[in-house]
Amino acid sequence: MKQKLIQKAQELREHGFTTGEIADELNVSMDTARWLTLQKAEEVKAEAPVDFAINWKSIGGNSTRLSYVSGALSDMALAHGEADVVCGIAVSGIPFATVMTEFLEDMTGMDTSLAIYHPNKHRKDNADDEGTISTNFGTVEGKKVVIVDDVITSGKTAKEVIHTVKDLGGEPTCVTVLIDKAGLSEIEGIPVESLIKVSRL
Repeated sequence: MKQKLIQKAQELREHGFTTGEIADELNVSMDTARWLTLQKAEEVKAEAPVDFAINWKSIGGNSTRLSYVSGALSDMALAHGEADVVCGIAVSGIPFATVMTEFLEDMTGMDTSLAIYHPNKHRKDNADDEGTISTNFGTVEGKKVVIVDDVITSGKTAKEVIHTVKDLGGEPTCVTVLIDKAGLSEIEGIPVESLIKVSRL
């Protein structure tokens, strides 16, 4: 498994993916993505960071399963009140957020829009700035916002989105994810809802 991850990480790097994009694609931490890209497939030199590689292709590759999971995430989000906007974190949070927007409209009868967040880790320069909300989709200003991603590894990206939403005058109601590898119940005072929480013993 480790050799396959190293090979995949290096293939992604050859295709111009940033470390953040590699981390998202393989559902690993940024530290693990860096480690994977520095290894040689035939010989692993350094000790790998403690992490879990997540493969949810059986969900992402099937629209029916993606819909069911998005429905469950929508139901969990509603426990924290109605929302005007569902903000999907690029790249893997977008499919869930798109379907959740429709579910929340059906469940509440409210108009719900879709916003897309581009995290800082996808930038080539990877400065310490926060990411940005796309101007091609819904706005978060003055709106109640559900934040959606596939996996929380450390909570850094979710924290970044929370700050951006607040800076733009929005009110985050909760963060919903498929898998929470950090075992968090809240980030910056905002509740975290996940279908699966990973706990290290």
